[in-house]
Amino acid sequence: MSDRAAAFHALHRPGRPLLLPNAWDHSSAAALAARGHSAIGTTSLGVAAVGGKPDAAGATRAENLDLARRLRDLPVLLTVDIEGGFSDDPAAVADYVAELAALGVVGVNVEDGRPDGSLAPPELAAAKIAAVKDAVPGLFVNARTDAWWLDVPEPRYEALLRARAYREAGADGLFVPGVPDDTVGLLAAQAGR
Repeated sequence: MSDRAAAFHALHRPGRPLLLPNAWDHSSAAALAARGHSAIGTTSLGVAAVGGKPDAAGATRAENLDLARRLRDLPVLLTVDIEGGFSDDPAAVADYVAELAALGVVGVNVEDGRPDGSLAPPELAAAKIAAVKDAVPGLFVNARTDAWWLDVPEPRYEALLRARAYREAGADGLFVPGVPDDTVGLLAAQAGR
């Protein structure tokens, strides 16, 4: 694991949550770096909006890579939101993430929500995570499940099932947007390491 990747992993610690602001272009990232943020994430919604493209539709693969290339010289640790990986082929997702890692990216956010409002099968999302971890073992993989975001039936059950599968596949972190406050501890206890 590179020193930069180890530094990013170290920012994820119990008791002191990581504040990870999101950038959508060079100007926003530079402004966040100037404010003293040591780590910055990109936002798929912001990158899509800047390019006039839809979010979560797999349409910004090139834009994300280009943004990472433009941000690599900033004095920050960079993690990139890659939606669902821009492919349903785990090997293609891993190859894409390896390109990002070669640019100095230390983490990625991989989502299981699909443009049609459904969730990708958990086995497929887990296979993508495992392929990324095999290709770039030191990279921080944050797995996002949209069980609440997409209002699926039984979101608690779905989120727990997916959290376990993603952890077993090698995910380093879990992001569950929309989760009720009273469920965060349960997810952390059941899906944590």
